[in-house]
Amino acid sequence: MSSDAVKKRKPKVIRNEAGTPETKRGRAEGEQVTYPAGPHLIGQRKLFTAKTQDVLVYNEEVELEGRDPQQDYMLYKDTCAALAKLMAEIQELKSGGAKVGSVEMEERRRQCSVHFITLKKLNRLAHMRLKKGRDQTHEAKQRVDVLHLQLQNLLYEVMHLQKEISKCLEFKSQHEEIELVSEEEFFQEAPAEISRPHVTRDDHHQLTLARLDWELEQRKRLAEQYKMSLARKEKIHKAIEQKREYLSSLQPGLQNIMQASLPVQECLSMPFEQMQKQAEVARHLPPPLYVLLVQAAAYGQACDKTLSASISGDVDEAKALSRPPEDSQDDESDSDAEEEQQNTKRRRASVGVQLDDKRKEMLRRHPLSLCVDLKCKDGSVLHLFFYYLMNLNILTVKTKVSTTTDLSGAVSAGSLLNSESLLNCLYASDHGQETPNPTNRYQFDKVGITTFADYVSDLGHPYVWVQKLGGLQFSSDGAQSELMGSALSASHMERTMKLLQGRLQARLALHKQFSSLEHSIIPISGECQHLFPAKVVSGLTRWTMMSYQEFTELGFVQHVLKAGLLRETDLFFMAVVERGTARLLAAVVVNPRYPEVMPLFSLSLHWKGERSGRTEDNLRAMESEVNMFRAELQGPRPGLQLLTNQIQRLCVCLDVYLETESQVCDGSEGPKEFPREKMCLRTARGPSRLKPFKYNHPQGFFSHR
Repeated sequence: MSSDAVKKRKPKVIRNEAGTPETKRGRAEGEQVTYPAGPHLIGQRKLFTAKTQDVLVYNEEVELEGRDPQQDYMLYKDTCAALAKLMAEIQELKSGGAKVGSVEMEERRRQCSVHFITLKKLNRLAHMRLKKGRDQTHEAKQRVDVLHLQLQNLLYEVMHLQKEISKCLEFKSQHEEIELVSEEEFFQEAPAEISRPHVTRDDHHQLTLARLDWELEQRKRLAEQYKMSLARKEKIHKAIEQKREYLSSLQPGLQNIMQASLPVQECLSMPFEQMQKQAEVARHLPPPLYVLLVQAAAYGQACDKTLSASISGDVDEAKALSRPPEDSQDDESDSDAEEEQQNTKRRRASVGVQLDDKRKEMLRRHPLSLCVDLKCKDGSVLHLFFYYLMNLNILTVKTKVSTTTDLSGAVSAGSLLNSESLLNCLYASDHGQETPNPTNRYQFDKVGITTFADYVSDLGHPYVWVQKLGGLQFSSDGAQSELMGSALSASHMERTMKLLQGRLQARLALHKQFSSLEHSIIPISGECQHLFPAKVVSGLTRWTMMSYQEFTELGFVQHVLKAGLLRETDLFFMAVVERGTARLLAAVVVNPRYPEVMPLFSLSLHWKGERSGRTEDNLRAMESEVNMFRAELQGPRPGLQLLTNQIQRLCVCLDVYLETESQVCDGSEGPKEFPREKMCLRTARGPSRLKPFKYNHPQGFFSHR
């Protein structure tokens, strides 16, 4: 082949496999690629002569090994700077009006192309360096992993050897588990043929063997004693069996004697048989009711002999609950066939029916309940029925009151002994409408129960004090107590029983007082007569009960409502006191914890117009006289006369107000509607002209406070 043909033929550049994807794609497509000479094509080239063509091989990996990364970085910065400069010059030429195909523009564009080729080469070299670094890192990591695996193997071998050494060091012979007598005791008690002092004192091994021989001799002797003791035990056991049979034969006779002694037990108030039966039934009570029964019985024996506790309910059902479920004896195939048959014959229950069944199961009571009877001195009895809700783990209570007299006369006292509200707020803020167990909230969400208050009338009230009497303590009960179970019940039993008796006495006293107030009679006991003057002209003309809605609609009680002094659980009444043409309306709020919490009076006077405590200082002073001075109006403890004393004080204050009020008309004196009958040191005082409402006994005059 001639040299001219070689020059005319375009050379083909073949790169190695480490080239970039662009070069590989070019090779795959059969393209012939040549690069112009320049600083970026510095490398090794080898020329091979063939029959048809010359092959020029270019290896960038070999070039990469001879290049300095820092120099490439500087080349990159210089190329970018030159490229930016050329771009700026092209921009200036364009802005100067140079045409696109001009010589200067084409020259700079070629230079930019050369710089772009240089940047591409530097990019390939950077990728190759990165791949090479990753490969080196991977190889180093593999070497480290191999060394780490060898280290782990060595550590495992060391650990295995240490365990074997420890086993050898910790090996114990069986004789070491035997408690031998001390060496001094051995030489003192053992015979010479066993102890052999001349040999064993110098040889520890022989000493151990001798001590083991002596232990064997002692154990043989003890074994003989053990056989003798067993024989003696068998004789004693036979004697016990004979006596037991004799005692069993006495049981029918003793039962007949117990039956014959029942009248004597009732006469002496010693119901042994009843206590025995109750103790037998109490074994099937749930733990909270059992704790309550034990503590109530203990309190009754120690503090209140009239307290009694009894168990009622279905004992057989309670036994079935405590009995473990029996295992099914049917074959699996039979049970599957039966279930399939039932599914085909029985209609599927709707979602509503299923929810109702789940609610009933959720609110299910224990079959047994506990009844505690509290008796008062007047013969009235407070019956407390305690129930345990098994799935909710709470106690509820229902009440019933039995009295020796008829209490159906007073209309306004209808809700005093109502079982739904009798025990409201026995302790402050304990309304018994919601369950105190926080877990129940999530249980209710599953079965669609919005609030437990909807079921209180059927299930009873879950008061917090009821839970504590049963030894139940929940995290939502405010201040946590360290006591649990019987200790928690005992710590609250005495105070709760006293509060219950006090609540019953207060409600019965209010019932009697309401009966008199409805007949316009204010009952004042002899111990409280000194609190009032001998003659009180103003009198009560009406006493009625009101609902919460009716009470809140009154205009002269809005300030009390805004102050948050009212609760829906309170009792609301309207009292009307009259004297002549003057008419005083008193809205009364009686707290469930009366007389511990004083009743609240709000006044409105209808006389020469309408006045209230918000518009006149003297009426506000009258409200203070009735609402604030508890020590004066309480009377003898426990203060059951507080409400009637407040009403009588209100009548006295109305007399003072009307008698001291000026009744001069048109500047001329004339007959007064309310002649002055009360002796007052001063009729008015201060800029607000307050009247003397304080009664001084025994002097009998009124003065300012």
